Amino acid sequence: MCAILAFLAAGCGAGQHGDGSPQSVLHAYARALQDGEADAAYRLLSDEARRGISLEAFRRLVSDDPEGVREIGRALDRPTAAPVVNATLTTSGGEQLDLVLENGRWRVDASAVDLYPQDTPRRAIQGFIRAVERKRYDVVMRYVPTSHQEGLDRAKLQAAWEGAEKDEIQQVVAALKQSLAAATIEETGERATMPYGAGTLELVREHGLWKIENFD
Repeated sequence: MCAILAFLAAGCGAGQHGDGSPQSVLHAYARALQDGEADAAYRLLSDEARRGISLEAFRRLVSDDPEGVREIGRALDRPTAAPVVNATLTTSGGEQLDLVLENGRWRVDASAVDLYPQDTPRRAIQGFIRAVERKRYDVVMRYVPTSHQEGLDRAKLQAAWEGAEKDEIQQVVAALKQSLAAATIEETGERATMPYGAGTLELVREHGLWKIENFD
């Protein structure tokens, strides 16, 4: 339960208390937990966080283990470093761009340098689409799970996807691009799925990198 409260601290709304700074909001949330004021703490959660837990359920979490909640509040009230404020923008094509707030100005995050990311399922799909559209089959191979790589190389992939399977791949890519921005991606351990068109895209994580396992 305490882990849930600590996680929810990341969803505190930055414009709802004091000067609106991340430090002031986190301090207010921590104090509310230490004082057992569930309603006050709940009001500091973002809309997304509140969608994940009702006020009644949040009250129960606070009342079921008051000492544990106070300890979480005390821990959150002792930050060890200045908070980093991030934002993620999603384009109409489903591509995500991360920004970071530095000295009062928004800057493009270093993650934007990576054209073919694999750190999250959504960004992996974005990179995969870009690689296919640019016919970078050497890069596409990075998105192929190890279990599917036997007997496959860049040349064979190119021959298939620009030959007999060309129309099918074009349809898949078009459907992925259309669905990516609004699609809900479900993660379960080392696997993830995303609905697109009339099918489901399956991904698997290998050594921390997300790869495209199957177009169902």
